Amino acid sequence: MWVYEKKLQYPVKVSKCDPRMARYLTEQYGGADGELAAALRYLNQRYSIPDKVIGLLTDIGTEEFAHLEMIATMIYKLTKDATPEQLEAAGLGAHYVNHDRALFYENAGGVPWTATYIQAKGDPITDLYEDIAAEEKARATYQWLIDYTDDVDIQDSLKFLREREIVHSMRFKEAVEMLKADREQKKVF
Repeated sequence: MWVYEKKLQYPVKVSKCDPRMARYLTEQYGGADGELAAALRYLNQRYSIPDKVIGLLTDIGTEEFAHLEMIATMIYKLTKDATPEQLEAAGLGAHYVNHDRALFYENAGGVPWTATYIQAKGDPITDLYEDIAAEEKARATYQWLIDYTDDVDIQDSLKFLREREIVHSMRFKEAVEMLKADREQKKVF
């Protein structure tokens, strides 16, 4: 069913050790509007959505896991050479004490990921509007992360991710219109 190539969806380069930026990137790793929450949301919603858009949710949900892998790679590269003192100065002291440099699903404030981040109402149009909002929130977060770093390599990867969120939002909007048109069509049984 899957073909896995051992490479990232888009190359991730890091110019320097920057634990502060790594801390902020954890928002997209384990935050409410991050990649894990998005992937799980879409792959869960696909079970209660019309056949016309199941493939869309599957494709985008799977791509979100690729984005999660990119974020994990950035965080790892930004912290791999950091000293405990640098991690502490960046606000990652508690993380270091609990997890060393291991990745952990938490947001930038250190709050662990929770399933309450995943929304599923069961109404296809409602769920798709939730998905549009999730993509737009992720897009905004990527823009703020881009603004927060001077590392052009990190900015490059973040710009790629920001643009993918825009594409996903547009695709979900198209799916809403398809389902609305289908709902308004007179049905004869």
